[in-house]
Amino acid sequence: MAIGLRSYRPLVGGVTHMVSTGHYLATAAGYRILEQGGNAIDAGVAAGIVINVTLPQYTSFAGVAPIIIHHAETGETREISGLGRWPAEASIDYFRREHGGDMPHGVMRTVTPAAPDAWITSLIRYGTMTFEQVVTPALEIAEGGFPIPATLHRALVSSGDNIILDEGDTSQWTSTMQIFYPGGQALGIGDLLVQSDLARTFRRMIRAEQSINGQGREAGLRAARDLFYKGDIAEEMVSFIRSQGGWLSMQDLADFSVGVDEPPMIDYRNSAGDHIDVYACGPWCQGPMNLHALRILEGCDLHGMGHNSAEYIHTVLEALKLAFADRHAYYGDPDFVDVPMAGLLSREYADARRREIDPHRANPEMPAAGDPWAHQKGGARYGAKQPEPVAGPLSADTSYICAVDRWGNAFSATPSDGFGGAPIVPGLGFMVSARGAQSWLDEDHPCSLEPGKRPRLTPNPAMAFKDGKPWLPFGTPGGDVQPQSMVQLFLNVAEFGMDVQQAIESPRASTWSFPNSFWPHAYRPGLVGVESRIDPSVVDDLRKRGHDVDVWNEWTPRMGSLCAIEVDRERGTLSGGADLRRDGYAMGR
Repeated sequence: MAIGLRSYRPLVGGVTHMVSTGHYLATAAGYRILEQGGNAIDAGVAAGIVINVTLPQYTSFAGVAPIIIHHAETGETREISGLGRWPAEASIDYFRREHGGDMPHGVMRTVTPAAPDAWITSLIRYGTMTFEQVVTPALEIAEGGFPIPATLHRALVSSGDNIILDEGDTSQWTSTMQIFYPGGQALGIGDLLVQSDLARTFRRMIRAEQSINGQGREAGLRAARDLFYKGDIAEEMVSFIRSQGGWLSMQDLADFSVGVDEPPMIDYRNSAGDHIDVYACGPWCQGPMNLHALRILEGCDLHGMGHNSAEYIHTVLEALKLAFADRHAYYGDPDFVDVPMAGLLSREYADARRREIDPHRANPEMPAAGDPWAHQKGGARYGAKQPEPVAGPLSADTSYICAVDRWGNAFSATPSDGFGGAPIVPGLGFMVSARGAQSWLDEDHPCSLEPGKRPRLTPNPAMAFKDGKPWLPFGTPGGDVQPQSMVQLFLNVAEFGMDVQQAIESPRASTWSFPNSFWPHAYRPGLVGVESRIDPSVVDDLRKRGHDVDVWNEWTPRMGSLCAIEVDRERGTLSGGADLRRDGYAMGR
């Protein structure tokens, strides 16, 4: 434990199991499943679906859900790419022809829903419970309701304005308004939010699972999945999306499945000489940025700089800028794009990029991309241009879940897609993923829109290991701030000896000197956001180094909402931390 660091919440300790999520009711649901004998995968899925109910401003049951799982019995560590694909009829030409090269809010951004397949695939491969068992906590909350917290009320007020102003015509948003804005007014703090249609969707999937009674748990899970992707629920989704002018088809849904793959990894060496294996999801999301930035920072004297000194923050931000530049130039759906992952994550490439950091002067814009191909075989190139400044919001959504159980399994997931992206499907109670907003309408960009292609996703869970066993599942919401806050959390624990609650609460800084992942890809060269708890003298020093510093609130949700669990195998203990910047809580025993 780092001495002298105050935390505002107690570190949650246990020896049996632990769960930490972005909402207290989801944490309670995951803990309930663990107490019922479920494993970390069962608990993580249950908590994830509760997140879909309790954080509708950030996530959807038909949204995205990238996952990393470690399964102790098989020794497997796998990523599940819970991210949808553009429909077969989608095209860049449409947006150019019909919208002047813009990508308006709504169903035209719709990709195939991925979260249900990700949740169910996790259960089939690594869980022990039925769909009915894990969905019951979410069903109870959707059916019985829960009191609106201040965080959801604020989002309802903001999104209500956006729905009206962005669309001009509110007709296709009627289903959303009926649930969250009865009588035209946003539900207030303490009002009960009941989501009856979503509850009915869960019950229909339970009935599908029960209809093949006697054929086994896996067959039941597949039956629930098939109802969603091939049955009546699929038909209702497609009918609504197409009635609003969208492209989604029954064939798109029938052809879809999430990937289950080995995630990229680096062996990080901290200043104490520990070897820590850090896993992130692949370049279909921004996950490798965590690994790339840590590779660069691994060779810096972070201890000598001092935690959150001007030199330290400057170095971390400049390393992140380099990683963002390479994200912009190289990351994309690996089914369509040859991504030089080996080169990007090599120590030799990190050494070369580190030498580009000026310790006394901030790069005034996003740096040029490097040449990772020089460090691996291959040589494909893409034409992502150095961007021009673009106005627009610094969008952030998403939530996070992690769980660890008594058997050594670990679960890390980042569900997303809030109700502001597209209208709720009438009768089903969920919004279909509008993740198309994270594509580019530029054929030369690695993240360009193409039929069947996945947008480059911001949500990206992570998991770190010591001695081949899970040590630290961690993650956060926050759009492009996610890898920035995750890197700072990891360094707080791995380099500065903080417990996870201290590491989460520690004030953070962020750079925005890159094109935002959300359309219209806002770009603010040189912009840095810092929480006001960072010493004013440090802020002055950062400005002298050339950073355009914007001082934010003490505990701003713009910096995400981290959750993490640390496993101490020597002492046989678990420690859970959760962020007070939003509604996160940890629980264990």
